[in-house]
Amino acid sequence: MATKIRLQRNGRKSYAFYSVVIADVRAPRDGKFIEKIGTYNPNTDPATIDLNFERALHWVMVGAQPTDTVRNILSDEGVYLKKHLLGGVKKGAFGEAEVEAKFNAWKENKQNGLQSLIAKKQEEAKAADKARFEAEKKINEGKAKVIADRKAAELAEEAAKVAEANKAVADAVAAAPAPAVEVAEEAKAPVEEVKAPVEEAEAAE
Repeated sequence: MATKIRLQRNGRKSYAFYSVVIADVRAPRDGKFIEKIGTYNPNTDPATIDLNFERALHWVMVGAQPTDTVRNILSDEGVYLKKHLLGGVKKGAFGEAEVEAKFNAWKENKQNGLQSLIAKKQEEAKAADKARFEAEKKINEGKAKVIADRKAAELAEEAAKVAEANKAVADAVAAAPAPAVEVAEEAKAPVEEVKAPVEEAEAAE
């Protein structure tokens, strides 16, 4: 029976994740399968892969054919590297201990590279957050300046109106007629001037 290693779709709409399964080549994509050997979630960054390495290696060694996507997954997980190294053991190129040493060195190097990638992405995310914060800060400062300028203009306009009103009042006061008391005093002076000659005439008689 010809077998394939393929992905079986799971998850909801717009958020699909996949099971890595061993299935008969005649079975539909999401139909019956022989064995599930892992999961693949492309929605994370980097993609999350949970693989039963030993079972995946077993099926590759017995000739199961992966799809293109599954081949990339198995290659990233080192399944094909291990197959290649085991092939070297069969040919007598090196021993099993050397295979394990080489594979562990590759795995450690891959893990370090993955950690570096994650750290780089975190730094990029922090830098993006900082840049976004600075941009928002500048926007807020610009808005605050516009509001302050508007308030200052409104205060200056109010002050001008008050000054204009005060000037109008001062002009009105200056142009108003003299008070009644002052008018009476001014009228009293000629009466006193007329009264003096009359008293002198009476005294002469």
